[in-house]
Amino acid sequence: MLRSWKIGSAFGIGIHIHITFLLLPALLLVSHWGDPLVLQGFVQILLLATFTCVVLHELGHALMARYFGIRTLDITLYPIGGVARLERLNDRPIEEFWIALAGPAVNVIIVLLLTPLLIGGVSLMEEPPTDLVAALQGEYGWLGRVLPLVGSLWLANAVLILFNLLPTFPMDGGRVLRSLLAWKMGLLRGTQIAVITGRLVTMGALFLLALFASGFLLKNPMLLVVAFFVILAGQRELNAIRRQERDRRLAQSEAPSVTEETSWPALDAAPPGFSGFTWDQEQRLCVHWLAGRPVGVFFIPVRPMPPG
Repeated sequence: MLRSWKIGSAFGIGIHIHITFLLLPALLLVSHWGDPLVLQGFVQILLLATFTCVVLHELGHALMARYFGIRTLDITLYPIGGVARLERLNDRPIEEFWIALAGPAVNVIIVLLLTPLLIGGVSLMEEPPTDLVAALQGEYGWLGRVLPLVGSLWLANAVLILFNLLPTFPMDGGRVLRSLLAWKMGLLRGTQIAVITGRLVTMGALFLLALFASGFLLKNPMLLVVAFFVILAGQRELNAIRRQERDRRLAQSEAPSVTEETSWPALDAAPPGFSGFTWDQEQRLCVHWLAGRPVGVFFIPVRPMPPG
């Protein structure tokens, strides 16, 4: 298995970089080979700044998930972006809605903060830079060196907003769509429709690029990688939701009923007036309590460990 390295932490959440991420700076180095060193340094600094914004984006998801009581295990950076790994799948549409929007909201804030800097910097210059290399070499003064980075970072965050809000599950826009569908149709049906919609949007976007921007996909192969990831990741989460729904139905079908004669230890484990859940390890029963009364009993089946 390819490994990741921890590069830091924020709010108690470990931030990791996957080994495949190193392909990005290498690809930029090769694509700008022979360009002035100042331009090569600029694109590497822009890459670092952009993925700093990606980390902030993922922290937006993580902190909103924490607000709803869901812990984030870690954040990992890949060549196609960042992934915040939550401890469990969210099955409440309203929570998923806000968790999904929290990431792009961070990019919106970054754009709003950079806009006055960009406008103010351009207004202070007598002549806007027209040659990037000359600007980076200082021919337009110190503002000429700073403004290209500010402008490029502004554009990168605007692209992140638009890209993430496309209704392509499991991207943020697809999760927003799934949460709205699940509100009326249930989690499984909502996920199925969101996955199908995501595939159609992804394939449609690739078709339009191939039709109207001849050679664009060949010059930007990462778009094909991202499209493949979106389709594969969406199907994997749909399979996980199907397994979760199957296990839930199995547990309900095997759940004993609560009667006056029931005398499992789990039914005597709650104090008077208790609301919540208690667990009986021996009987493998989870009992739901409401104001001191058992209102539901769920049997958790034991799954045999796979060989090897």
